[in-house]
Amino acid sequence: DVTVRSRVVRGRTRPALIEASGSAQLIVVGARGRGGFAGLLLGSVSQAVLRHAQCPVTVVRDGTFYEPRTPRLA
Repeated sequence: DVTVRSRVVRGRTRPALIEASGSAQLIVVGARGRGGFAGLLLGSVSQAVLRHAQCPVTVVRDGTFYEPRTPRLA
């Protein structure tokens, strides 16, 4: 079983998700599919969360997903 928790947080999206990653086991974020070459790129929020999250991150786009990224310990 998977427990999913949601919260409403006021503030800027990137910092809020990165902060939430400190107590999460997995962060799931969406990516807008724009099609063509632009569709291959991730948005700024997805990229920031992938780079700075303290837990694995999965990016979901149009019913597909990318493998979770496990953070590197510095």
